Amino acid sequence: MQNKLNKLFLISSLAAAVSVPSITQAAFIEDGEGSLSLRNFYMNRDFRDNTAGQHKAEDWGQGFMLRLQSGYTEGTVGVGVDALGLVGVKLDSGDGTGGTGTLVRGDSGKSADSHGFVGLTAKAKISETVLTIGTHEPLLPVAYRNDTRMLPQTFQGGQIQSKDIENLTLIAGQFQKSRYRDSTDYENMFMSADGAVGGVRSNKFNYAGASYQFMPGLTGTYFYAELKDNYSQHHANVQYLTDLTSDLKLKTDLRYFKSSDKGNTNVDNRLASGMFSLGYAGHWLGLGYQDSSGKTGTPFLGGGTDPWTMNTSTYYHFLRANEESWQARYDYDFANVGIPGLKLMARYISGDNFKVAGQNAQEWERDIDIGYTVQTGPLKNLGFLVRNVMYRGSHSTDVDENRVIVNYTFKF
Repeated sequence: MQNKLNKLFLISSLAAAVSVPSITQAAFIEDGEGSLSLRNFYMNRDFRDNTAGQHKAEDWGQGFMLRLQSGYTEGTVGVGVDALGLVGVKLDSGDGTGGTGTLVRGDSGKSADSHGFVGLTAKAKISETVLTIGTHEPLLPVAYRNDTRMLPQTFQGGQIQSKDIENLTLIAGQFQKSRYRDSTDYENMFMSADGAVGGVRSNKFNYAGASYQFMPGLTGTYFYAELKDNYSQHHANVQYLTDLTSDLKLKTDLRYFKSSDKGNTNVDNRLASGMFSLGYAGHWLGLGYQDSSGKTGTPFLGGGTDPWTMNTSTYYHFLRANEESWQARYDYDFANVGIPGLKLMARYISGDNFKVAGQNAQEWERDIDIGYTVQTGPLKNLGFLVRNVMYRGSHSTDVDENRVIVNYTFKF
């Protein structure tokens, strides 16, 4: 029934856009914009102790992401349509070495030569309030779509967002299904949480939230979310950026999640974290701490979705039941020494005070990113990123990982 309503709304929006007088169509066409992003993605994951059943996972592919956004028809209620087209092409994936989350794999485990997806989103606008139904790429603290592979994850559902009140953003919606980053089909959602049992597939993820800018640099956010028959979750966040001196900046990021059971699950978790960073002349040095308490780890939408938690990193998220973890992070922008476009990020995260199979355990991860974006000439805005990861766990698979990503976007 929901899919029929979605299709009806899409058809109605298109019909309205082409049936109104040409003067009202002008904004629909002239305010539209589009982009084609090319992403060449290589990833090699080396399982050091081979407990995963294979020695390595390795994929190389070329992704194409076409995004089209129309303007709105004129009038009290403006309508429009957005479109998303995704195509992934396999360049290399050796026998038995797939499974990086980059390419679609068949039942035999072999990666497909190519795959694609098309999503439409109907939209309606009154003043600064926008209703959207169809394909979404949410960047919400309770549902943060994954874009760490060749193609992004998407969700299907409806959402309403309002910015009619100055400095206040209100948002609410429901997602019925998600499409994973290495899939072409939508599926019901499921819960991921360390130590949780009783979870079931669900076609209803409801959420609502508000974000308010109290003054320049200070923003507070609250969200409530519920994956039907799995868990409910409260989230609060405060971010503050201020100048300590003319050269020294302080960035504060405080996050809190409280999660409880729904249906027949045993979810019970509180997650509190804080990150404090000092910035000076292109340098940023941050120290963070994250504490998990309760019977289970923090729940989040499974299938590749990124939990929006402080110590979620390139490989792991450090969200085990009762885990304590800390982070040290360093960023540098080489524009300060005359090399604009070159940036470095390095971080180390260590977690302990949790158990695996009843045994005391600990883990750590080290990430290094080096990225460069061409600043001038015919290749302007061509981006390169080299990413190196090392993960070690006392009771889990040790991993070394390398990624090479090349991005370029044509805007029109």
